[in-house]
Amino acid sequence: MGSVGGGSLEQGQPVCVTGATGYVGSWLVRTLLRRGRRVHATARDPAKARRMLSAVEGNERLRVFRADMAEEGSFDDALAGCAALFHVAASMDLHLSPDQHDAEERVRSQVLEPATRGTINVLRSCVRAGTVRRVVFTSSVSTLAAAGAEGSVVDESCLRDLGDVWATKPIGWVYILSKRLAEEAAFGFARENGLRLVSVVLPTVAGPFLTPAVPTSVQLLLSPITRDPKLCALLASVHARFGCVPLAHVQDACDAHLFLADAPAAEGRYLCAGGSHTAAHIARLLASRYPPFNPEKRLGDDLDGASPASVVSSKRLLDLGFRFGHDAGDILRDAVAQCVDHGFVEPPGGCDVQY
Repeated sequence: MGSVGGGSLEQGQPVCVTGATGYVGSWLVRTLLRRGRRVHATARDPAKARRMLSAVEGNERLRVFRADMAEEGSFDDALAGCAALFHVAASMDLHLSPDQHDAEERVRSQVLEPATRGTINVLRSCVRAGTVRRVVFTSSVSTLAAAGAEGSVVDESCLRDLGDVWATKPIGWVYILSKRLAEEAAFGFARENGLRLVSVVLPTVAGPFLTPAVPTSVQLLLSPITRDPKLCALLASVHARFGCVPLAHVQDACDAHLFLADAPAAEGRYLCAGGSHTAAHIARLLASRYPPFNPEKRLGDDLDGASPASVVSSKRLLDLGFRFGHDAGDILRDAVAQCVDHGFVEPPGGCDVQY
C-alpha cells in the first residue's frame, strides 16, 4: 500500500469525488470509504454510480449526487461542507475526427471550451462551498513531451508544445489538448480564488476495476494479447514517444490522490508512475501472467531486452514521502485476473495463470 499523507483533512468532514462511474473515480471512492472517509460522489447517472458502489465496504458513508460539468452550479450540493475535491471527471466526446476543414474549430467549440468551462464550473462550486481546503486534479501523462537524448528523464516540467499537438494531431490529440487546457485553467482559477490545487499526472493505469466494462487503460495494456488494432497502435505510440510505457497500479494512483490531499507541503504537479517499462518487458510479464500469450511469436524482434530509452520519473512525489506499493508484475497480474473473470480474455484452460 502506498504511503498516506499527514492527516491535514478532518476525518469526519466529507470529501467530494467527481467522475465516480469512471475507472479511477470509482476506485478512489472505494479507497476513501475503506480509509474511513465520508464521500460525496458525483456522476451524470447517479443510479449507475450507486449500482457500481453498492457492495463497497463503508458505503454507509457514501452519498451520490447528480452533477454535470456542463451545468453551472450543479456541483454546489455535492461540495457543500466538503474539505477536499478530487476532480477526476473529464469531458466526454474527445475523439472527433480531424478530416474536415472545420475540424479545429469544432474541437475548440465542442470539446476544448466545454472542458475548460466545465472544470471552472466545478471549482466555482468549491469557492461557494467555502470549506474546500484542497483540490486534487487528475491529469495525464499524455500531456508530457518525450525527453531528448536516450537515458534522459521525463518529469512534470516536460510539457508538450500545444502548437505542435495542433499541427501534428498525434493519436489522442483532442484528449491531450483537453487535459492540458483544463489543467492550466484550473491552476489559474485556483490562484485567483485562493484554492490550494495540486495535480496528479497519471500514466497508463491498470489493475482491478469496479466498472461494468473493462476500462480503456486496462484494454490498452492487454492489447498485445487481444490484438485490438487501435489500442495496439496507441500503445506503440506511447512507447515510441518515451521509449517505454510508464505504468501505475490503480491502487497506487488512488493512494497518491489521498496522499497529496493530506500533504500540507504539496503544490503544483506530481507525476505518479510506478515504473517505466519497455514493450518487451511488458510482453514477457504478460506471458508469465497469461501463459497462452506467446510474446516471442507475436512480437518477434521487438523483444531485444533493451532498457527504457527514457525514465518517466516520480521523484517529486517520492521526495514528498509517497511510496508505491505495486510493481509492474502486480499490475499485470491483477489486470489479467479480473479480465479473465470478466470474460474479456479467454480462460487459459489447463494453463496455470499466476493470480
